[in-house]
Amino acid sequence: MRRRFQIGADGLPDLPGMMLVTIEALRDLGGSATIQELDERVIELEGVSEEEQSFAMPRDENRPRVNYYLAWARTYLKRGGALENSARAVWALTEAGSSIVTIEETRAIYELVNLEERARAKAKRGAAKSTGIEVEEAVDTESGDTEDWKSQLLGVLVSMAPDAFERLSQRLLREAGFTKVEVRGKSGDGGIDGLGVLRVNLVSFQVYFQCKRWKGSVGSKEIRDFRGALQGRADKGLFITTGHFTSQASDEATRDGAIAIDLIDGDRLCDLLKENKLGVETKMIERIKVDTHWFDGI
Repeated sequence: MRRRFQIGADGLPDLPGMMLVTIEALRDLGGSATIQELDERVIELEGVSEEEQSFAMPRDENRPRVNYYLAWARTYLKRGGALENSARAVWALTEAGSSIVTIEETRAIYELVNLEERARAKAKRGAAKSTGIEVEEAVDTESGDTEDWKSQLLGVLVSMAPDAFERLSQRLLREAGFTKVEVRGKSGDGGIDGLGVLRVNLVSFQVYFQCKRWKGSVGSKEIRDFRGALQGRADKGLFITTGHFTSQASDEATRDGAIAIDLIDGDRLCDLLKENKLGVETKMIERIKVDTHWFDGI
């Protein structure tokens, strides 16, 4: 099968090709999908290798290039009226998007959006020049796809000592409802860093976990090695990392007939730390607006 786009260590991939595969993936998934489901389906359709998935953005080693540019493909399609997304980051085909089947159609959207963006930027510069006000150019990427606080938090987590990161994982599991959580430290026990017990209603599961401060991708080999250490010991496994999992790693984690391994990547880890208020504080900012028309009625 001829690939519609290629991902290298640098350079710009064919965004119209990415846009077309994104539409095909959404069509396969029933017309709507979460970002993770959509990215994984695109990678599967195109046969993107684990090596290609390991290429990261130069300023954010935890952000794979393929996922970064797929976010841009969605943004172009949204601006072109082919996709829409909800507040819960679920993406869906519009009526116009459902009819797109050729690369020429996605290229036309790509060129139109670029033309509109250049016109908008020119108008802003003109307005700034006439008023003497500096206008800061902003890149409008999809909401929730990139968050500065997560990059900052991941930078902190990656710089932690291995034993400190294990203790943090232990604390997080306890906050999530695990009991008897033990950290084994440098036991060299086949990659197992600890274990805990999770009770679900009347049933308890013994879960072994591995927690790794990684930059970049965790591949299927690491999942297979971890599962090998679990054989005959655990009901389930849990792999926690500051990096991200390739689609092949995700497939391996849920392979039929094998011990199931749940995956927590860097993005999900940040969300869990925020939800449990572990080193992440959420502040509500008060915004004050003066209603000038109210004073007219005095």
